[in-house]
Order: sequence, then C-alpha cells, then structure tokens
Amino acid sequence: MDGRVALVTGATGGLGRAVATALAREGATVVVVGRSSSRAEDAMRDIRAAAPAARLEPLACDLSVQASIRSAAREFLSRHDKLDVLVNAAGVFRKERHVTPDGLELTFATNVLGYFLLTNLLLDALKRAATDTSRTSRIVNIASRYSYGWSVTKLDFDDLQTAQGKYSFTRSTPPTMLGRVLFTQELAERLRGTGVVVNAVHPGLVKHTALLNDVGGPFRWMTNTFGRSAEKAADTAVWLATSPEAEAVSGKLWANRKELPTPGMGSDPDARRRLWDECARLSGLMGS
Repeated sequence: MDGRVALVTGATGGLGRAVATALAREGATVVVVGRSSSRAEDAMRDIRAAAPAARLEPLACDLSVQASIRSAAREFLSRHDKLDVLVNAAGVFRKERHVTPDGLELTFATNVLGYFLLTNLLLDALKRAATDTSRTSRIVNIASRYSYGWSVTKLDFDDLQTAQGKYSFTRSTPPTMLGRVLFTQELAERLRGTGVVVNAVHPGLVKHTALLNDVGGPFRWMTNTFGRSAEKAADTAVWLATSPEAEAVSGKLWANRKELPTPGMGSDPDARRRLWDECARLSGLMGS
C-alpha cells in the first residue's frame, strides 16, 4: 500500500479505527474521518500508538449533514487528486427519531445517504487512481447480513425514513443495512470497466463500540458479550481493500472472506435502481 491513499469514515473508534490502523500498517496514507477535527486528531494519536510509522491526515465530516459531506469532499480533493481506497464505516443506532438540518431522518441520512453522497463526490478521484496506476481502486461499505436475526429482506419505499408508526432502532437501522447492500450492487454495475470495484462487508457483532451507546440495553450487552474485537472484525474489510485476490470482484456482500447470499430485494435490480434514484433526489445528485 506504499504510495496509496485511503480514506476511512467512522475512523474515530471501533471497527473504523481498526480498519484505518490496519491500512496504515500496510503503508497507505490514511485520511482519518471524524465528526470533528478534534475527534479525528484524537483517533490519529491512538492509531499512531499502535502503528508508530503511520502516515495520517485528519478530515472533519458529519455524515448526517450534506453540507458537511460536500465540504469534506472539497477539502480532500484540494489535497489529493487520486483516491485508492474508500472505506465507508461510519454509522449510527438511535433510540429516538432525530431530524438532520437537511430535514431527513438521522439514521437513513447517515447510514445510506451519507455513503451515497460521499462516494459519488469522490468517484472521479477513485477512477483517476485506477487509470493512473493501472491498479484497481477499492470501495468497501460496512453493512450487515440483513436477512438473519433482523428478518429484513425488503425496503418500504413509502417510508424509508421511518416517519410512520412508532420509531425504534430495530425498525430504522436494519433496512439501512439492506440499503447499503443495494447501493453497493448498483454502484458496482455503474462502475464496470472503470477499474474501481465496490463490495459490502458483514463484520458481525463488534464488542465495546460507542456505536451502541445510545441504545444500550440487551442488544449492547449481547454485542459486548458475544461480539469479536474490532481488530478481528476488520479482517474482511481490510482484505477487500488490499488483497490481490479481491481486485476483480465487485458488487458482493462478504463475511469472513466468503461471499454471502443477498435474498429478497438484495437480488432485485429494480429495487437497487429505485433506491439509487431516491438517494440521488434527496442528495441533489439527480442525473448521476
């Protein structure tokens, strides 16, 4: 990874920080994305403690706010004209419904639209890296094996932002994991022949992560009791981002370096195109 540039969202803790640390150990220059500059810089200190030779840069970005995403993309592109690896690892679980400054439900805005908008704004840099280096550029989206446990195999396109009925994280979050898989599949189709591949990863339960601080309760207890360490959970994401074996695969969902099935809407091209069009509308990227 020497000479390559990687950008990791959600890199201030948990799985994202573990991925950023692993990529830094591989020799990449890692752009550490956090909701604020201070959080990104704190994460950089932790990463350097584990990887003293790490080459790191901070980047502030609140993935729930579109103006922040656009500003972060501009800042990154002012420093770099190419991007070799993009790992979308940021995410939220919220006990109560919140609305962003853009008027969107926070979980959907962060977990799906944030991935969609940031990735699209950085696509040209990813394509340039593939063209200029003759090496595959990689996008890795942290998602979930959405059909197990949660029993979610379809999206309610009439209520993507959980505005109807009683709100809960068990209603709002699982569909966004399917949304990430659909986004990954549709993006893979659109990137055919560009030298950029994109895959989704189910990391499993990751213990002791701040991601679950808001929801707490039995789910957090189960995760902390039975989950894997962030370092172990990061293995497949790092493999997809770096390994020669993964440079030709795209549009798949993975766990433990093995491809997973995508049942329900996860096998429906119309669903992934419909979600893409809705994300493009909500993020102001119509025509993309």
